[in-house]
Amino acid sequence: MNEGYYRLLSVLTLALGFWQGPMAIFYRLTRDDTGTPMRAANYLASPWCYLVAGAATAACCALLAVLDSGRKKALARAGASEDRPVSAR
Repeated sequence: MNEGYYRLLSVLTLALGFWQGPMAIFYRLTRDDTGTPMRAANYLASPWCYLVAGAATAACCALLAVLDSGRKKALARAGASEDRPVSAR
């Protein structure tokens, strides 16, 4: 997987984590939201929706850390392959 795919997955994970986590809590607190597919945690009863939204945020942050380390490895591999002499390729 090259760097572009890691960046795309990172952006999608960030968007999903934002909507399932902090925005779900914001909509529950300000508009008494009962849930939509973009804020699935709000389908749950009051104490559980906050726990699920927090867990979704933590899971997305962990996935972003994994994707970032994979992106760095992909960049290192690309840099190493460019540094090799033509006869070694």
